[in-house]
Amino acid sequence: MPRKLRVWHPGEIYHITARGNHKEKIFLDTRDYRKYLTYLTDAQKNYPYRLHAYCLMPNHVHLLMEMSEVPLSQVIKNIHTRYAMYFNFKYDKVGHLFQDRFKSKIVHSSDYLLKVSSYIHLNPSKAGLLTKAENYPWSSYYHYLNNPHPLSSPPLFLPDILTQKVLSYFPDKNGLDYHGFVNSHFNEDNGEELLIVE
Repeated sequence: MPRKLRVWHPGEIYHITARGNHKEKIFLDTRDYRKYLTYLTDAQKNYPYRLHAYCLMPNHVHLLMEMSEVPLSQVIKNIHTRYAMYFNFKYDKVGHLFQDRFKSKIVHSSDYLLKVSSYIHLNPSKAGLLTKAENYPWSSYYHYLNNPHPLSSPPLFLPDILTQKVLSYFPDKNGLDYHGFVNSHFNEDNGEELLIVE
């Protein structure tokens, strides 16, 4: 049975997730995270899209992307095909790296935009990887707070992050109000609401 065609709309923002096959890790060391960010950055040059937020977890990724004239599936396919080839070659593996197709959901309102942005940035601390989510080096949270990169030797290639849309809903555009908003949602169990079904 052929796969259902993915509907996409230019100008829409999408929450995208992709998980490792059998929920296995897709990032095994620092170089892996850096390589994925390189491919994410390359894709911005080749397929103009806007990235509002991201978080790379050990076995899955979250992206908040605004598409232009190139279909979402084409952009993600480029990034994930390149990364899977790199990963399989490095670790002498074969077969699928990612489980099924990536999942995506249209961000249909400003309320959802703020919730999903908060959810993405809180992923590392909710998973117990560290106490303060803003110190996680593989997410865009530090960018929202105008902080330096958490690593003393940051990745050479980092994608451009468009923070203005999310921060436009807060009086303080330097990220302090957003930081308070994110922290206020730490104890919320909204994972089911924000899970992607397509």
